Amino acid sequence: MASHDYLKKTLTARVYDVARETELERAPNLSARLRNPVYLKREDNQPVFSFKVRGAYNKMAHIPADALERGVITASAGNHAQGVALSAARMGVKAIIVVPVTTPQVKVDAVRAHGGATVEVVQFGESYSD
Repeated sequence: MASHDYLKKTLTARVYDVARETELERAPNLSARLRNPVYLKREDNQPVFSFKVRGAYNKMAHIPADALERGVITASAGNHAQGVALSAARMGVKAIIVVPVTTPQVKVDAVRAHGGATVEVVQFGESYSD
């Protein structure tokens, strides 16, 4: 694949239905220390403050429609859970997100806020191995 084809595929990817194009920010101190220009990709400016929304949405966008109608389930209490919740809400897909009972309430609330009515949060077990 030619580089211009790759760039076009990147810029037109379905993930931008949910993710934002984030800026590159020059890191002046690191650039000076390394004597080379260093830029940071600001994925913390995504709606869920992480790059994890890209992977969650991309995976869900590639699930066949008949399977997606049944919904998705994941076990995560962090950024992946929020990415799945936001993706489910935008796609109109039911999602069950299982988190340990020890998950801080602020994280549970964030998952619910991103997912709205499409997401059910299930608190179960002390850890993921439960």
